[in-house]
Parts: sequence; structure tokens; C-alpha cells
Amino acid sequence: MFKRLAKLILRNRFLLLTIISIITVIMGWQATHIQLSYEFAKILPASDPDFQAYQHFKEKFGEDGSVMFIGIQDSSMRSLKNYNAWWKLGEDIRKIDGIEAVISTARLYNLQRNDSLQKFEMKLLQDGPAGSQAQLDTILDRIEALPFYDGFIFNKDSHASLMAVTFDKVKLNSKNRIEIVRTIQAQAIAFSKQTGVAVHLSGMPFIRTEITSKVVQEMKLFMLLAVLVTAIVLFVFFRSFQVVFYSLIVVAVGVIWSLGTIALLGYKITILSGLIPPLIIVIGIPNSILLLNKYQTEYARHNLQGVALSRMVQRIGLTTFLANVTTAIGFFVLYFTGSSLLMEFGLVAAANVMSTWLISLILIPIVFSFLPPPKVKHVKHLEAPRMQKVLTYVNSWVRYHTRKVYVVVIAIVLISIYGMTKLDNVGYVVDDLPKNDPVYLDMKFFETNFKGVLPLELSVSTKDSSSVLDPKVLQKINRLEKELAKLPELSKPISVVDGIKYSYQSFQGGERKFYILPGSMQLAEMSSYMGEQKGRSSMFKSFLDSNKFETRISVQMADIGSKKMDVLLNEIRPKVDSIFSPDEYNVKVTGNSLIFLKGNKYLFENLIESILLAIFLISIIMITLFMSFRMILISILPSLIPLIITAGLMGFFHIPLKPSTILIFSIAFGIASDQTIYFLTKYRHEMRNS
Repeated sequence: MFKRLAKLILRNRFLLLTIISIITVIMGWQATHIQLSYEFAKILPASDPDFQAYQHFKEKFGEDGSVMFIGIQDSSMRSLKNYNAWWKLGEDIRKIDGIEAVISTARLYNLQRNDSLQKFEMKLLQDGPAGSQAQLDTILDRIEALPFYDGFIFNKDSHASLMAVTFDKVKLNSKNRIEIVRTIQAQAIAFSKQTGVAVHLSGMPFIRTEITSKVVQEMKLFMLLAVLVTAIVLFVFFRSFQVVFYSLIVVAVGVIWSLGTIALLGYKITILSGLIPPLIIVIGIPNSILLLNKYQTEYARHNLQGVALSRMVQRIGLTTFLANVTTAIGFFVLYFTGSSLLMEFGLVAAANVMSTWLISLILIPIVFSFLPPPKVKHVKHLEAPRMQKVLTYVNSWVRYHTRKVYVVVIAIVLISIYGMTKLDNVGYVVDDLPKNDPVYLDMKFFETNFKGVLPLELSVSTKDSSSVLDPKVLQKINRLEKELAKLPELSKPISVVDGIKYSYQSFQGGERKFYILPGSMQLAEMSSYMGEQKGRSSMFKSFLDSNKFETRISVQMADIGSKKMDVLLNEIRPKVDSIFSPDEYNVKVTGNSLIFLKGNKYLFENLIESILLAIFLISIIMITLFMSFRMILISILPSLIPLIITAGLMGFFHIPLKPSTILIFSIAFGIASDQTIYFLTKYRHEMRNS
């Protein structure tokens, strides 16, 4: 087969070059339309119950991670100059296209009872900058008299306050978000320079923007490093700039095809698919090395360029094909996980590993057929004394010190297995950031002063479709809020109950002691003041569905990690069930942070399944090649031992299993099995021709 393929390639050089050039141009054009993913990675499959509950929640109440926070901690904010600068910052941000609302201590609403119209009116405490220090003192005293905002907008104990900036839901998940966040960031920095007050930025829109920016930067960095390292290796090995240049051209075509594939399939660049271009470079270069090494070996034997190129395809074509197939299998098994993030990565990586092999097999013989044959200095590496000495030494150990090799390998494996016992499976939302990164430090500021910024939601509905505004249901929500407030990982809960408490305080003249949940009679008396708007209570439209059958309790939480998240959920569930009988109510714990952290556990479970499936598929290939079950063991062990060593090193160096490190095992298995195939196919070839 590969003999005929060699003839086909060398006899149709111009046609094949034209075809590959056309495809590359098309793929390059497609790559210009590639988009970044501005959403959090969808790790969980659509069939997952928690993912379905989260999708239902978003349909009812909208995106839960749409608020960016600007935090300050300085008692000097009681000065007129700083307060007015804080007010102006809020006004400037509010004017940005894509911002729905801004709330801060300089822009807070107060409920006022209007008896003539029999309704509550939402009015700003201060519609504009403060005119004098006395006026400012009055405003701040009025704010501190409103328990609704305590622990939510300000922390009177630590003198910290925040500005909550709500994004438009459409622009939140588009590229416009980056421009909006950068504008807010610039304005916040300008405020800090003007007042001398340090500002802290966080919230899901900000965190997602920073992560997206880092994905783009790191993809460029990885590609640059991959090109640089492989170019150095190629030059050291072949001593030829021509070999380096054309080998890099081959993998560059593969990279263009990979980016074009992502765009053609309608996928976007994610934290995983951003790894594909540098992976193509690293995986594609060995194809060039093996092909060119065989070409130079054959030319050194016969001094016939045509024969050398033909035999290169014949002898190495099958070896590289099988090696790339096993690598592709290591990635493609991720397609069966059900996770859209892993499916996209697995499909694109597998397809482009094979397309890069095909590009190498076609372009290298064609390109080098137009170039002069290698000179003496270019083939010196074939008989490099130092390399030959190393290989002779390795061969001696393998042949004459077999037991020692086994002992060393077994010892390394046992030590690695011990290291695996120290391996931790935990993921954090910002765990890939250095501890001195501003994003990480700012998140800790909000965790210290406001218990965190990551959204956690509880949806409450009745099974008999009765209104959740029933006094009995409200009392239960109030009890649950008190239980949630006792948990140190959670911020102050906000729900329709808090809105009703705030309303009752206003209804009773604004005295702080009336910030309580009123009884049934007081609720009935107050109901006419709340008003209706399109079937939804106008005051509580973001906390009630249109039929008032479902409501939400919103809290913010610290970035406690996936392991502590399980502990927290186990604490919350009994509290929920003790208040809301599962026979009468549906209460779901959901939210952006819950879904993200649960994805870490899902990745770990599917890693094991994916590797087992890859082993099964590669075993089928080995049976087909060698018709021997013993060869399966011989081929699988060299692929598994590196995984065990990797896991052991991660355990010893306290590198946890998380979304960014779990994928290492699939990549390592693919590359290790790749190298195993090289050796075994060469062994089979030598046995047949000995």
C-alpha cells in the first residue's frame, strides 16, 4: 500500500501541492473567523441533573454571574471629596453601553410610602453628589439605618463598601464584555489615583475576562515556545536550516488546519482548544524527524534521491501512521465523555493529529524532491559518536542487565504509587493564578469583607403550584436564610423575604426595628402598596417567576474549592429538608460556581474511563499488528508507567488534580503510546528482514 502511495505522491507533486495549498488557504480564511469563548467552560454534560437544574434556573431568573464588584476599604470615604468621586465613578460606569445598573453607597435606593397613590416609590437616597459635609453625614447615617444593605453593599465593622455593576445579559457572553470590563477597570484606577483609595475588582464578569485574556496570551506563548524548542532540536539533530525551515512549514500548515477545523465546526477557542495548536507542533515534528532521518539514511546508502524519498514513504509511512493513530485515539476517547468542552477538544485534536500526519507524509517528500540532496555534513548525525555511545550503553543495559532494569523500574513505579496516595482532587475557580496575582488578591479582599463574590443560588417552588408568596412559605424562607447566614463560607442571603422586610420597614415609617417579616394581616395590609407589573410583583421581578410559583435565594460564597464544596452542600441539604419538606417543595441548590466546581469531579471520573477506553482501542490495534496478547502487555506497560510517574510527581509536589492538570494524562498517554508504536513497528520490521 505505502509503495503505491509513494509513487502516487512523487508522480503527482504539483497536483498535490495545489490541493494542499487550496485547502490551507480555505482553512486559513476560516481561522480568521475563529472566536473566543466568553462563557465559562461547559464541562458537565447536558444530561447531568445539576446542569439541567442550572439551565432551568437561568431560564427563570437569568444569568446569575452578571455582577462585577469594585471594592474599597477606607474610612476616608466619609470625606466629601472622596464620596463625590465615588459617586462620579458610578455615574461614569452607568453610562457605559452594556451596563444595566450600578449600586453603591453613593447610589442607593430607598423605599418611600406614598399613601395618596397607595404604593411604594423607589427613590435615590441622594440623586447627585453631596453638597456639603453635613449633607454627606446625613446620607451615610440614613444608609447605616437600612439593614437591607448591611453586609451586602457595605460592612460597617471593616469600613468596606462595594459598587455592584450589573451587566446586560447579551453583552455578558460576547466579546463586548472585554471592552466593558477594561473601561471599568481604567475608570476605577483613575478614581484610585485621584483619591488615594485602593480599589479591588472582582466578580464573575471580571474573572471570566481575565481568564479569557490569559488563554489568548498563553496560547501565543505556548506556540512560540513550541516553535522555538522544536526548531533548536531539529537544527542540533540535522545541522540544516533547510530542514528546520521546511519542517516548521509542515507543522505550520497543520496548525492552520487545526484552527480552521475549530472554526468550520462552529466551535470557539476555550481553555482546552487553545492547547491544540502547540500540541500539533509538538506531535507533528516527530513525523518530520522520522521521515527525514529515513530519507537521509537511504540516501547515504544509495546516493539516489528518488529511491531515498520513495523508501522514506514506504518504510516510515506505516510506522508514523500507527503512532499517530494511537495518539489520536488518546484524544478521541474524550469525545465519548458527554462534556461539550472535552468532546470539542477530543474531536478537533484527534482529527488534526491525523491530518498533520497526512500533510507531513505528502509535503516532505515533495518539498525535498525539489531541493538538492543532503550534503555530507547533513548526514553526520547518523553516525554521531556520542549518540552511538549512548545507544550502545542503553543497549548493554537492556540486554545484559535486564533484572537491574526491572528492579529500577519497579522501584520507580512503587515510589510513584506512594506519591499518588498524596494526590489531591480539588479545583478552584482561580486556582491557576499565582497567589500574588491581583485577581487572586482582590478575590481574597471580598472574601474577607463580604464572604466572597461567587454566586450560589437556591430555587424554591411548591409541588402543588401554589404561590411562594404565601405567608407560610415566606416564613420557611426566612428560617432557611437564618440557617444559611450561620455558615462562614456564605455571604448574607438575599431573597424576596428581604425585600418584604425592607418594604415593611418603609411601611412603618423607616424605623430600623421594623426590618422584620410581618405577619399575615400586615402583609395583606401592605400588599396594595407593592403593585403588579405584567403578572409579576414589580418590586421582586428578579426573585419571582411570572406565575409566582418559584423564587430564589441568592448568596455569594468564597472560592472554597470542589472538595469543601461537597462538605458545604452536605451541610446545606439537611437544613433545607428540615424546613422545606421534600414531599411539598422542590428546593434546588445551583449556581455558576456550583456547576464549575462540580465539573472538576466529573473530569476526574471521566479521565479514568477515557484512559481505559484508549487502552482497549490500542489493544485492538496491537492484536491486529502482532496477533499476540503478550504484545498487548508489552505495548501498554510503557504507556501506563509514565502516567503513574506523572501522578506520583504531582502527589509529591502537591499539584492537585483539576481541570488544567487532568488533561495531562490524556496527552501523556497519547504521546507515550505514540513512542511505543515507533519502537514496536521498527522491531517487527527488523525481525522480518533479519
